[in-house]
Amino acid sequence: MLINENALDLVYKGFQAKYRDSYDKAPTFADKIAMTMQSAGRDETYSWFGNLPTLREWIGPRVVQNISASTFTILNRKFENTIGVAREDIADDWLGVFAPMFAEMGLLAKQHKDELVFSLLAAGFTTNGYDGTPFFGTTHPVLDRDGVTIVTVSNSGGGAGTGWYLMDTTRAVRPIVWQEREGYEFQTQDRSSDEMVFNNDIYLYGVRARVNAGFGLWQLAYGSRQTLNVANYAAARAAMRAFRADGGRPLGVIPTVLVVPPALEAAGLEILNSEYATGGASNPWARTAELIVAPYLLP
Repeated sequence: MLINENALDLVYKGFQAKYRDSYDKAPTFADKIAMTMQSAGRDETYSWFGNLPTLREWIGPRVVQNISASTFTILNRKFENTIGVAREDIADDWLGVFAPMFAEMGLLAKQHKDELVFSLLAAGFTTNGYDGTPFFGTTHPVLDRDGVTIVTVSNSGGGAGTGWYLMDTTRAVRPIVWQEREGYEFQTQDRSSDEMVFNNDIYLYGVRARVNAGFGLWQLAYGSRQTLNVANYAAARAAMRAFRADGGRPLGVIPTVLVVPPALEAAGLEILNSEYATGGASNPWARTAELIVAPYLLP
């Protein structure tokens, strides 16, 4: 191949097409549990997390629901993935050799969101949320029905085994925030004046992004390290349905998604997909939640 600007443009478009096709087709699950928030700067502060709005009977003047003093800031992080292609490989028409690499780059870029979201979820037993306590913890402060007394609420089943997670994803607000400042962009340095090309005869192709994941509302999630079985699954659902907002108003939480690592896939399928429980009785928990098996739920 004759190396000139037109040829390099075609090479770039070919690699980009492989990247984009793989990116568009890659399966992901993060959007099922995370809400996407666009960022306009280095970070974003979410001051409204501590105050869920509520309707009240209108008697007298309106009661303004002020934003809580609880704040939570998510700092955007920068990520990249770069592939170098030698000039002689392009000149000798070895482009097909690199096609799988750019397809893999696209898949990894698309699934990077899953990696950040689900690895954050797994860290929730030890990482604080907006209220300054572990996201999956036993001491979340909530105002009692009198609006003055603080009581503590747990969204953790405890235990020391493999973690699993139950969530309400029916609302506009989600348990996890996906924050995006700059999406995944495919780029190149392939001009003779570029430093890597001039010094090393290597053309660079890569992807970059500025994104991050952070915790949303703990009230919409429950994490446990107890054995994943019918009894503990039922207890988790009961605990979530009992969650209340400040002042004692029921939140009406509806657990809809069960997230497990690959090691608990069989247990999750047995609870949610089996028509019959042990002993032949009907299984009351069949199809009560969608099962997500997330490989990025690292122990």
